[in-house]
Amino acid sequence: MAGLVFQGTSAMSLDAKGRITVPARHRDALSALCGNQLTLCRHPVGCLMMFPRPAWEAFRDKLLTLPMNADGWRRVFLGSAVDVDIDSAARVLVSPELRAVAGLDKDVLLMGNGRHLELWDPARYAAHEAETLATAMPAAIQDFVL
Repeated sequence: MAGLVFQGTSAMSLDAKGRITVPARHRDALSALCGNQLTLCRHPVGCLMMFPRPAWEAFRDKLLTLPMNADGWRRVFLGSAVDVDIDSAARVLVSPELRAVAGLDKDVLLMGNGRHLELWDPARYAAHEAETLATAMPAAIQDFVL
């Protein structure tokens, strides 16, 4: 995982079975990194997180060390997690349950966010981005951006 950072956004469509095609720019890295094994889970802001399996395992291991008062949040992530494989046609199946919690229908955005990818409904992402841009920029970001 060292050095690999997912970035950028790809607009794509779910097929009739709820699959997306992994963009070519991510295929080789995912194949080498995780043997085409991914884990999908819900994100509390309304999208889905797509982890290469080693990154998911590191995230999961951190969740397992949290104190008991974090059980509800641990359930959000672990209870929604689904292991998937990238098939021979470079597609990933997104379960109906996960599509429903993220509001995914036909059009989706696949967005890099560092060590994982995110799947967003475009309208939901636009609202999230507008909300984010309407808030003050955290000092930690201002220190190196502005």
